[in-house]
Parts: sequence; structure tokens; C-alpha cells
Amino acid sequence: MTSGQPFGPLPGDREPTLTIAQVAERTGLSHDTLRYYEKAGLIERVGRSTGNQRRYQAADLAWLEFLLRLRETGMSIADMQRFAALRAAGNVTVADRLAMLREHRAELADRIRALRRNAAVLDNKIDYYKQLLLDEDNHDHDHEQPGSDETT
Repeated sequence: MTSGQPFGPLPGDREPTLTIAQVAERTGLSHDTLRYYEKAGLIERVGRSTGNQRRYQAADLAWLEFLLRLRETGMSIADMQRFAALRAAGNVTVADRLAMLREHRAELADRIRALRRNAAVLDNKIDYYKQLLLDEDNHDHDHEQPGSDETT
């Protein structure tokens, strides 16, 4: 799922479940990726129907949504696997999970700051070029040498 919106409630009165196709549609993940996540230990073994088809519950979708946030914020698969293993071990690992998330959040904050600095440089260069195009009275840029952009 890339829209940033939660997957939302599942339909039905009883504990609803979804097929792998329905989960793929809701999350944007392929069937193969969902199977890989299960095989890699990122998600716990998904329940099965009497016909041995995977049946995902609301808790599975909530966990997948969180995994997608980790992936979209740059957490490696290895770290996601470590986090999933800690989660599966229960509440005795809460401190370790908290430490992992704090470290990941700090790295994300660093990347955000770097992206903002880079965006500011791009904005300055965009403004520079817009001004060149708008400044019809300035003939200096007609004689500009290739690669002679002013520094921003």
C-alpha cells in the first residue's frame, strides 16, 4: 500500500478473513511478496481455510501495514526480520523493539533533513533558471558558457 491510508475494517459480523488475492489488492503487494513475507518470517504463519487457502485476519493486515511503513522508511529486510522475531517473542522484547524503532526514527530524521537541504538547493536552481527565462532585458545569459551556472 503506498497511499498512506490505513487498510480499513474488514467486512462482516464475525472475525472476518481475506484471501491472499484480497490482501494483495488492499496492500498493493503481489501474491509472491506476501508468500515471501511469510516464508522470511516477516509475518507469522497465516491461518488456513479448510481448503488450505491462506486466510488473513485484521491483525495480519495491521501488521502488514506497519511492515510497509518500515519498508517505505528504508528499514532493511534483515532489520524487519529482526523486529518481527522480537515481536513474535512477546512482551519481554518490548525494550528491544522500542530501541530499534527509536534508532530507525533517528535515521529517518537524518534522511529527512538531508532531503530538505537537497530540495532547497534544487529550489534555488529552479528559481535561478526561471529568472533567466523571465529576464528578457538581461543579455548576459545569451553569452553564458556551457556549465557556467551560477552557484546557488
